[in-house]
Amino acid sequence: MKKHANLAIFVPHLGCQNRCSFCDQKRISGKAQAPAPEEVASLCEKTLAKLGERAKNAEIAFFGGSFTAIDENQMVSLLKAAAGFVGESGFSGIRVSTRPDAVGPRKLELLGAYGVTAVELGVQSMDDRVLEINRRGHTAEDVRDAAGRIREYGFSLGVQMMLGLPGDTAETMMRTAEELALLSPDTGRIYPAVVLPGTMLAEWFEKGVYQPLSLDEAVCHTSRIMVNWTERKIKIIRAGLHADPALEREALAGPYHPAFRELCDAKIMLDRLLQQIGSAPAGELRVRTRPEDLSRMLGHRRENAKTLMEMGYRLKVIPDARMEPLFPGLSETEEDSCV
Repeated sequence: MKKHANLAIFVPHLGCQNRCSFCDQKRISGKAQAPAPEEVASLCEKTLAKLGERAKNAEIAFFGGSFTAIDENQMVSLLKAAAGFVGESGFSGIRVSTRPDAVGPRKLELLGAYGVTAVELGVQSMDDRVLEINRRGHTAEDVRDAAGRIREYGFSLGVQMMLGLPGDTAETMMRTAEELALLSPDTGRIYPAVVLPGTMLAEWFEKGVYQPLSLDEAVCHTSRIMVNWTERKIKIIRAGLHADPALEREALAGPYHPAFRELCDAKIMLDRLLQQIGSAPAGELRVRTRPEDLSRMLGHRRENAKTLMEMGYRLKVIPDARMEPLFPGLSETEEDSCV
């Protein structure tokens, strides 16, 4: 399974008129201030030299704030610094992340003029009550309008949703996932809410009025959404916050895990295998999977193997390059190469 590659350039809080309940961009990105255009150019040059031919499948990505809501001159200066590294022998394009209420025609025209190829919307929820509670400052209708304009101007559309926010329920989360799928985005990111110091979530958590999802709950919900979106040709380019020792150390509560995506992949594989097992008798269970998915089938710290053992099955995993990603299959023949 190929990972989505990009050069991430963080611009924390730039353009954000709202401080959302969950947000501490400086802590999430590890950056206290936005880079100058000269720094952007230097980063692009160094990364391009390092990637070589691989750069044609990579993007320059401005993340962390609301890129199209920042001062127009500053936005253009950052885009100009990056645009020269896009195209033949360079990066495939530029990706930006922004708010649904900050993508008017003028901004989209500017993005197109400077090599932007993809626009990601920080949606978080399609439930207006959840959006209001968490002080997002936009509505679900703003998301629909923004997605339509982004498509109209020829950009690839990305969506980002957050699970377990105050006001969320299993129903609102799955409804958000469904409504976002109906927008036919090309890519999606799924972030379970984590309580960080200095946020309103931290205040609410400390007062006992907010309880984040458990890790198991977050994995369960996220894996369901991943399956649904993947079946609808939406590429999942991230599940969970990026692995960061400082983030793991400082998070007050919530389902942060440095290998969250792998936990979700393992859950998907176990669920699919259990559907195939049905009422099969206990004993040795020989399972075929792609070589790249061997560890996912076994599970993080062999949790899948342990779960099956508790059910009376001894898991034997057989590498088979013909299998589909994250789709295990029972094998009835004797094989030598097992894990």
